[in-house]
Amino acid sequence: MAATLLPTLSPPASRAAAALLLRRAPPLPLSLLRRLLAPAPSPPRADLLMLGIETSCDDTAAAVVRGDGEILSQVVSSQEDLLVRWGGVAPKMAEEAHSLAIDQVVQKALDDANVSENDLSAVAVTVGPGLSLCLRVGVHKARKIAKSFRLPIVGVHHMEAHALVSRLVNKDLDFPFLALLISGGHNLLVLAHGLGQYVQLGTTIDDAIGEAYDKSARWLGLDMRKGGGPALEQLALEGDPNAVKFSVPMRQHKDCNFSYAGLKTQVRLAIESRNISTDDVPISSATKDDRQIRANIAASFQRVAVLHLEERCQRAVEWALKMEPSIKYFVVSGGVASNQYVRTHLNQIAEKNGLQLVCPPPRLCTDNGVMIAWTGIEHFIAGRFDEPPAVDEPDDMQYDLRPRWPLGEEYSEGRSVSRSMKTARVHPSLTSMIQGSVN
Repeated sequence: MAATLLPTLSPPASRAAAALLLRRAPPLPLSLLRRLLAPAPSPPRADLLMLGIETSCDDTAAAVVRGDGEILSQVVSSQEDLLVRWGGVAPKMAEEAHSLAIDQVVQKALDDANVSENDLSAVAVTVGPGLSLCLRVGVHKARKIAKSFRLPIVGVHHMEAHALVSRLVNKDLDFPFLALLISGGHNLLVLAHGLGQYVQLGTTIDDAIGEAYDKSARWLGLDMRKGGGPALEQLALEGDPNAVKFSVPMRQHKDCNFSYAGLKTQVRLAIESRNISTDDVPISSATKDDRQIRANIAASFQRVAVLHLEERCQRAVEWALKMEPSIKYFVVSGGVASNQYVRTHLNQIAEKNGLQLVCPPPRLCTDNGVMIAWTGIEHFIAGRFDEPPAVDEPDDMQYDLRPRWPLGEEYSEGRSVSRSMKTARVHPSLTSMIQGSVN
């Protein structure tokens, strides 16, 4: 798929002002230069209608959002039965489920919004990061609609969408801000200078926190149909968070990166050492004593998992304020941001540093079409979109998907030498692509 991000159609007046200042004045602080060079904020466009399609992992989602932020529809088809059956996401099975659901999900989103494809201004779709097989289903559907109805198409970065959906629900949220994006596949700390302009402060070097929640929940024999994270959080309410002495990961590394693989191993060993037969005895059949042991493990795991988040976020706040002293907001989004224990503890970090915590409502934290549509709107207004696909584009075209697609450039102090190097192709970051198209 050609998802080239185009520059704004005309240079904002602030660029000319910045050039004049550069000729006549001493060098300006970098943070001030960024604000001078950034595109001027665009007014809301109530006449703009965006269809958003999301299939990056295990949920088939679509939504229609108006340019002023009004959500006209939101539809999500979950694969929870497959998750229980296969013990997690099986890419081929997930692709088949997406293929079966995509037409109905998109049509319902249009019907619920009381619009047709002819009413749309453009189509936004996730092109990465995610599972290639799953991404392809959504991109194929989006391009099919765009081709049939001659609509522009916006390729969306999944993690940017998690960060920007907060701007839909909180109209006061302006750049710059600090964002923590936490889900089953990602832990990411970024400083958002502007639309498409991000500095990566920290990332996952092995397993993300959502993965650790899910695996721990499964090992504890919990009901996974509504997700391992919610199940573990609920059980943890019954337990003693200090009952099991788990080690906090990576305290010897003075960066903002995350690691949950070791904590997962500690949980598994704690379960084995207590001779709990969770494979044969689900939590619903556990004795009172057995349930209490499991609850203590769940609570102890959650305390340490979130303490690891807190420590990395505190350092990230310090780094971010050093680069952008005007930051007022700390955005927390992604599936794990629905966890109330997580929100409470991260709010303490925000308040300690004079920041306001901003979290989308739970229905917008997990993967959804609204965040894709809204991010599409922001980039569309900025002039970053592709023209409608050619009428003779073949249905079996191989699209330019971006399974591994960094959001921003790494902060020098945050580079990790311990991160495992995968052989899969890594696309240039969204930030570098946008900067390259503007220069």
